[in-house]
Amino acid sequence: MASSCIGWTPLLLCLVQLLHFHTHAASASGVHPHGHANLTRHHSAPWLCRPDQANTLLTLKQSFSFHPNGRFPYDLESTTTLPSWKPGTDCCLWEGVGCSNSSSGHHVVIAFDLSGFRLNSDGIHPVLFNLTSLRMLDLSMNNFRGYDIPSVGLERLVLLRHLNLSSSGISGQVPIGISKLTNLISLDISDRSNDIEDAEDDYDIDAISVAPNYGLSVPYFHNIVANLNNLTELYLDLVSISSSVQDCFKALAKYVPHLRVLSLQSCGLQGNIDSSLSRLKSLAVINLSENDGITPGPFPEFLMNFPNLRVLQLSGINLQGWFPRGMFRSENLRVLDLSGNSNLSGHLPSFSNAASLETLCIDWTNFTYVKSSYCSGFKALTELSIDGKIISTDFLYSFGMLASLRRLSVTQLDSPRQLESLFSWFGGIKNLRSLEFDLCDFSMTIPSSIGNLKNLTSLVISESNLTTQTLSSITNIINLKFLKIECDDSFFAIPSAIGNMTSLERLHILDCWSSRPIGPIPHEVGALKKLESLVLGYMGLSGRIPSTIANLTQLAELWLGGNYFSGRIPSTIANLTQLTELRLEGNHLSGRIPSTIANLTQLTELWLEGNHLSGEIPTSLFTLPALGYLDLSENQLSGPINEFDAASSCLKNVYLEMNNLTGRIPQSLLVLPNLKELNIEGNNLMGSVDLASLWGKDLTSLFLSYNKLTVIEGEGINNSLSTYPYQLVELGLASCNMIKIPKLLHAKHMIILDLSSNKISGDIPSWIWNYDLMVIDLSHNMFTGMKLNSYVIPFSNNLGYLNLSSNRLQGPIPLPSSSARILDYSNNSFSSLLPNFTLYLSSTAYLMLSHNNISGYLPRSICHSPLEVLDLSYNNFSGLLPRCLMENSLSIINLRENQFKGMLPSNISIGCPIQTINLNGNKIEGQLPRTLSKCTDLEVLDIGRNQITDTFPSWLGWLLNLRVLVLRSNKFQGSIGHLEDEKYRGRHFSSLQIIDLASNNFSGKLHPQWFENLKSMRQDNNSGDIIYHPNIPGLYQDSITISYKGFTMSFERILTTLTAIDISDNALEGNIPTSIGNLLSLHVLNMSHNAFTGQIPPQLGSITALESLDLSSNMLSGEIPQELTDLTFLSTLNLSNNQLDGRIPQSRQFDTFQESSFDGNAGLCGPPLSKKCGPSDIPSETHLKNSSHGVDVVLFLFVGVGFGVGFAAAILLKLDYWISRWFHIFRILC
Repeated sequence: MASSCIGWTPLLLCLVQLLHFHTHAASASGVHPHGHANLTRHHSAPWLCRPDQANTLLTLKQSFSFHPNGRFPYDLESTTTLPSWKPGTDCCLWEGVGCSNSSSGHHVVIAFDLSGFRLNSDGIHPVLFNLTSLRMLDLSMNNFRGYDIPSVGLERLVLLRHLNLSSSGISGQVPIGISKLTNLISLDISDRSNDIEDAEDDYDIDAISVAPNYGLSVPYFHNIVANLNNLTELYLDLVSISSSVQDCFKALAKYVPHLRVLSLQSCGLQGNIDSSLSRLKSLAVINLSENDGITPGPFPEFLMNFPNLRVLQLSGINLQGWFPRGMFRSENLRVLDLSGNSNLSGHLPSFSNAASLETLCIDWTNFTYVKSSYCSGFKALTELSIDGKIISTDFLYSFGMLASLRRLSVTQLDSPRQLESLFSWFGGIKNLRSLEFDLCDFSMTIPSSIGNLKNLTSLVISESNLTTQTLSSITNIINLKFLKIECDDSFFAIPSAIGNMTSLERLHILDCWSSRPIGPIPHEVGALKKLESLVLGYMGLSGRIPSTIANLTQLAELWLGGNYFSGRIPSTIANLTQLTELRLEGNHLSGRIPSTIANLTQLTELWLEGNHLSGEIPTSLFTLPALGYLDLSENQLSGPINEFDAASSCLKNVYLEMNNLTGRIPQSLLVLPNLKELNIEGNNLMGSVDLASLWGKDLTSLFLSYNKLTVIEGEGINNSLSTYPYQLVELGLASCNMIKIPKLLHAKHMIILDLSSNKISGDIPSWIWNYDLMVIDLSHNMFTGMKLNSYVIPFSNNLGYLNLSSNRLQGPIPLPSSSARILDYSNNSFSSLLPNFTLYLSSTAYLMLSHNNISGYLPRSICHSPLEVLDLSYNNFSGLLPRCLMENSLSIINLRENQFKGMLPSNISIGCPIQTINLNGNKIEGQLPRTLSKCTDLEVLDIGRNQITDTFPSWLGWLLNLRVLVLRSNKFQGSIGHLEDEKYRGRHFSSLQIIDLASNNFSGKLHPQWFENLKSMRQDNNSGDIIYHPNIPGLYQDSITISYKGFTMSFERILTTLTAIDISDNALEGNIPTSIGNLLSLHVLNMSHNAFTGQIPPQLGSITALESLDLSSNMLSGEIPQELTDLTFLSTLNLSNNQLDGRIPQSRQFDTFQESSFDGNAGLCGPPLSKKCGPSDIPSETHLKNSSHGVDVVLFLFVGVGFGVGFAAAILLKLDYWISRWFHIFRILC
């Protein structure tokens, strides 16, 4: 785990470096180092800068954008628009430009410093390299959007002494042209974005958002540095270096003898730390942290001998063994970071001048303390990070009081004694400002003495075990300004004493998730009137949002998302007029959106998605003067979206999907001047939308799917190249009544394209494969062909999702050349696979080819792919199953309705991940492999309609997740055994909800205990949830075919309410066990065509959910129990061909059954049979009384309802399924 030092120390070094860089560069260039605006020295002579250089700079300005563009995730809000850069003015007076005199009579540009301006650009414009007079170039902390550094051009800047491209959103290989810059003194192409973001955890740092560099690499390190003899500072953090550590150090020692700063953090370095580095005697800064590929080995003792060493950072580089007993030679060592080397042992290092040390990080190490260790003398120590293993009273007090200590970090503290010692020690450190705990156990609470830390302003606790008492102790720190708590498997209520912390400016408690509500926010939070940021996210908080929050008038950020808050959004929230961000998403809030939100004129972001909000959307939301982000998705909002004044709106991102909005899309929503992303899918909006009217805008994301819209692309509107959506990244037009593919030939940045569920016919055009698409969904259309030059589709990128299902495509299945994680070709007429198709599955997890006409064998090479879901059902595959099929990563194996033969593979190992095996309708023979019992995650086993010869697999009862067991139409024989095992008593087959053993040769009597174990059917289950696999979300649904109400019925999705037992067509005998009556949630019971005798158990009347009961073709006798009339959901009853007698019950559902339900029972009488009953056939008075509760008139309303009530949830709206599918797709791809 990374040390807390990793973000803090490099950031300080970065800031120091920038100051040094600008000062040094300015002095070397003859310009002032006092900031961008004053970079140019004011000269008395009226010379202007050279016109060609001014034009170059103006061209550069045109390449910059100053505001975020939604298609680039790291776009920045610029700090300037370069207003001084105007034609006809002296460019030497422009921001970021420095000049010096020239013999030509003009000033020449020698310094170009745009650092921290946060400009956005599609790469570094090559015109920059016309400024050949440059001595200093600093483009750091801007955003070049992931474009490669130009491979040529830098070599022209031969006078350059200082080059800084750090944290500027660049990528690619570091150009070899840098090696031509022989005058370079400092070179920085590092990425410090993580360090700057980490600094947010410390209240004393105002972090600056920057764009990270993307995959920079140096393939040949020695070629880059070979000519840089003047280099003194080299920063390559997070640049991938392919050369070994030894080669790098040898090259530096040979070519860069004056190097003073070497920073190679997180460069992927491998190999051994070579002693050749010791030849660089001037080294003052060495940073090799986070290179976990370095060969494990002892601490390099030569590092202790650098006389000028000031900073040594070796965190997380696999140091091990005993730390040397020697002493650091440098008397100016200020930073020592050895953290993250868990196998590094020994005592604390020794220093020739401990008084110079400012930062010491030894957390996540194995250092120990003995009383003879020397720890005193750290008079300047301001930052200390230690591990809980070393903490003891003697160790802590050997440091003394450390009056200079400002920041303390502690990891892995789990002993109450250590806790007491620690708090007792630092309680005396009066100047401590920042305190951080990671992976500590505070379940025994924090001593109240923590309140003595009067100067503590920042407290961060992460991944630690806390309680409400812990937080109560923390509330004693009355001067705390920043409190951040991130939990790990612990949750707690917020104590009312939180109101005592009146100095708090930022309170962040998040990810302390509880699966149940833990209580409200105390009203006392309203006393924290200095709060500027309140984050209480994903904690399990409940109740209403307290009205006292309205007292927090300084709040700029309020985030209460991911809780259980209910009730209305308080209208008093309008008092928070300083709010810029309001996040209430993922709660249970209801009612209307308060119109008073219109008072929040500073609001830039509003997140209300995932609640139960209703009513119309207040029109005022769209015109809030600063609002750029609006998310109202997944609520119950209804009514029309009213027109508003689009010209006054700043909205860029609008998400209204998954509501009940009606009417037409207002024109004002479509013409928002700054609109980047619009998602209104899954509503009831109607009308026509002309895409051509949108293409001229800056839209990057547009989702209109699943409404009642008709989307067209008008031919009459000017469709010139200038109006095409060049910037479009995401387009969702599913179920939009489209009849043709829109013209998107010029949307080069397209990533997501969803045109599913339309009426598009003809061929899929070839140009659609030219994009760098990650998601393509053309399913549920009428495509008949694909325009391809090859059945290997040439994709240059890694495709994530390709769905061509439910079309009319034929021939061989085309496969993307770069593989794809999800491939769905189901429900077409494809006839074959490529001979070597498995070569194109190197990254594929989901392969769905069901319902085609594909024939052939399943090759063994299928096992070499990383498949998790393999669905080949309803095809013509044949041959043997590969023996390796159940050995790899597969979770779903669905080969239903093919021609596979042979035996099931038996080489199954412990940890088998299989969740579904569906081989129904093949020619599998032999026995069930007993090794299936190792598949403890197995939920569905369907091997019906094969040729398996075996006895009942009672050993499958050990699989406690098994929900569906189908053995129908095989050659099973013997009794349906009950497993007598104390270990599984009461849990045998405890999760089964569907059991289909029909049409085998089972015999003997049924054991009553067998039904007692079916716990899932003994409990009421009205949730109607779809059975899904937690590791396979959304895209795959198990299906099943069962005998239901006398018909063979297929269910495309299995609900938890679908419960069935079918043991028909066997040779079972004896009485029907009365224990079946305990299966309260059973819906279907079929015991027909056996040899059961005795009476029908009255207990069957307790199965109140029963919809279908078939006991026909047995030898049952006696009367039909009057209790069966209590089955008010029963819509199908078959008692025919038995030996029953007496009067047929005459109430409720029984009055609806036809004569066929009772045929073949000579002793029965009464309606619906024509045989009338005599006096002796009247049922006993006891039976009548026991079934007399309820009102027949009301119950008749349920006559014939059966399926409609019990399985209403089974008829799922296609809309809900397809929309929810997208969320699952993104979860899988991300």
